[in-house]
Amino acid sequence: MPRLNAVPDADQSPEQASVCAEARSGPRGKIPAPMVAWLRNPELARRAQKLGELLRFETSLEPRLTELAILVCGRHWTSHHEWTAHKALALQAGLAPEVIADIAARRVPDLQCDRQRAVYDVSLALLTVGKIDATLYERGTAKLGDPGMVELVGVLGYYCLVALTLNAFELGIPESIAPELQDPQFPAGMPTA
Repeated sequence: MPRLNAVPDADQSPEQASVCAEARSGPRGKIPAPMVAWLRNPELARRAQKLGELLRFETSLEPRLTELAILVCGRHWTSHHEWTAHKALALQAGLAPEVIADIAARRVPDLQCDRQRAVYDVSLALLTVGKIDATLYERGTAKLGDPGMVELVGVLGYYCLVALTLNAFELGIPESIAPELQDPQFPAGMPTA
């Protein structure tokens, strides 16, 4: 059960209503799930959803690469709602189901495309150790270019914010629980303190 519910349209402040209208009129056509929480600070909601719009729809990375990075991030944080939403988008963008299954199982996927391999390796390195060694950096920039590397880091940072927001406020839970992300240690899907 979510810890925060969406603010009903009738109860929104003018600032909240404005942000919701902006999100609905953008490329998503709807309010993104983390905005349920972010709306408690309308300016945070406005800026965050606009950043997400830019990083998802207006970079040099093709959708398959963006969705690959988002799935690596969603798996890293075991963010069920992020995973469920972006798994569907990744399949739609042409990412192989076997690649998605490997990421879910924390296995290294068999990526034949050099750009996909660079996105996966850079994403995994940044999320697990917080940095990229010189060899991986050189390979990443060779395959993605400087703009692509900067955009990839932006995608990962933004989707960390999304995953943490979704996890902290249990947004999209329980309806978006992804069975493939279940940790046997935490059968209900969420660790407890």
